[in-house]
Amino acid sequence: MAKSEIYFVTDIETDGPIPGPHSMLSFASAAYTAEGHLVDTFSVNLDTLEGASGHAFTMKFWATEPEAWAACRSDTIAPEHAMKNYVKWIRTVCKNTSSPVFVGYPAGFDFTFIFWYLMRFTGESPFSWSALDMKTLAMALTGLDYKQAIKPRLPKTWLPEELPHTHIALDDALEQGHIFCQMLNAWRTLHSASEDMQLPMR
Repeated sequence: MAKSEIYFVTDIETDGPIPGPHSMLSFASAAYTAEGHLVDTFSVNLDTLEGASGHAFTMKFWATEPEAWAACRSDTIAPEHAMKNYVKWIRTVCKNTSSPVFVGYPAGFDFTFIFWYLMRFTGESPFSWSALDMKTLAMALTGLDYKQAIKPRLPKTWLPEELPHTHIALDDALEQGHIFCQMLNAWRTLHSASEDMQLPMR
């Protein structure tokens, strides 16, 4: 019997476009059941990588976000401790009865850093090699072109008024988690309608 899935909607903050030369400054995951219930959250600020440095373009952005910068630079811990704690938390949430699924918006950026850090500091990825991309799911659900599948063009009923995008990892993970749960509901409604339209076998 297939395991149920737990969706780990994740947001990261970095000081550059790729891991290694640049560092992941903080990240947060909000774990949701397939029914859209929030199970738990994880958030951590990380020490920068040895020998890495901030990218000029990214640091220019951070200069415009002093509150978010201060938030991600407080109470930092070593990446190896952060990632080991993260793996332990994922396993606790899943309790060997559910499969963890990474969710990002866009997954191509967030998962690149998370996967690199997991493999570098723990030697494994509980998410295996794949991630669910909310941008692709939005494209499929709305009919928008991929590059037009951005938050301002999503259905307003999907967007949480009480969860602003602050560039603080946990805030943004919860905001995107709300949107993802609305997407899941829309996907299930569409899937159920398709099944109802199928003619019975004779």
